[in-house]
Amino acid sequence: MSGSTLGKLFCVTNFGESHGPAIGAVVDGCPPGLALCEADIQLELDRRRPGTSRHVTQRQEADQVEILSGVYQGLTTGTPIALLIRNTDARSKDYSAIADTFRPGHADYTYWRKFGERDPRGGGRSSARLTAPSVAAGAIAKKWLAQTHGIVIRGYMSQLGPIAIPFESWDEVANNPFYAPSAAIVPELEAFMDQLRRDGDSIGARIEVVAENPPAGWGEPLYDRLDADIAHVMMGLNAVKGVSIGAGFDCITQRGSEHGDEITPQGFLSNNAGGVLGGISSGQAITVSVAIKPTSSIRIERQSINRAGDPVVVQTLGRHDPCVGIRATPIVEALLAIVLMDHALRFRAQCGTNGPAAAPL
Repeated sequence: MSGSTLGKLFCVTNFGESHGPAIGAVVDGCPPGLALCEADIQLELDRRRPGTSRHVTQRQEADQVEILSGVYQGLTTGTPIALLIRNTDARSKDYSAIADTFRPGHADYTYWRKFGERDPRGGGRSSARLTAPSVAAGAIAKKWLAQTHGIVIRGYMSQLGPIAIPFESWDEVANNPFYAPSAAIVPELEAFMDQLRRDGDSIGARIEVVAENPPAGWGEPLYDRLDADIAHVMMGLNAVKGVSIGAGFDCITQRGSEHGDEITPQGFLSNNAGGVLGGISSGQAITVSVAIKPTSSIRIERQSINRAGDPVVVQTLGRHDPCVGIRATPIVEALLAIVLMDHALRFRAQCGTNGPAAAPL
């Protein structure tokens, strides 16, 4: 299967299936000399892993990462870093009823049409389980970006279904299972999810991610624009149906006098561009918003067809996230980190260690 590698200089290749013996990633291009151990990566994996609250899938995976190569005496060597995460709690029998049918809204049908074969166990390659290796690789990128450039990447949930979540404080994000930046709204979110699970249905969410302190000058002016690469990687995340940067779709109603971020000797006066101008970072915070669709695997009976094209009724049992957006915040952080590290290395390769870019405004 092609299309499993991300990046040009910082390359991440993702492998495995939801119910296979293991999943993982090979990270190629990480500069040597970065202090790295499994605990650095495990911290991020623990934020994403399943079974951490009643509002997510109850699949119990420890998601313990193993570093198989690329690190010696606690430092990266510059060679490929192989990361392995073993699957320990797969229940493949839960999927026997849908082996020959297609869940509405899921990749079952398109995988079968493309390959003629598919692994129905947990969605196989199309499962959100495959986001764990991305988070592991992103942990390396986050650490390198923080140490080398002082870049801080963090995210939060800004909407759960019809419930808009006001931003109050970054300090609240780690204190609840929704990554919500408001403590006061958590009981409403919990009640909504409890009812949703009783209904056997699912819901979507909106996630925001911000990269603070990036330098100006990263990105390209045409095909490899920084914002284009960010949109590309975010759309590669399971269940994502929309990506916006900066003002996003709100720019439709803005006038040029409002949308264009004015510049003073002290800096920009606004950030409607989301930190990217002409495909190149401006030195402002890079802001990205991601829309995540409702989970396709639900208990409610839906119309579909089988492999023979006959009409069937599909009901998906087993352990599923009623909202995959609840665990998505660490994933979008990781994906943004991977793109930024790739562009950081590309900038260094083309323009040198310092480059011609002026200090951020």
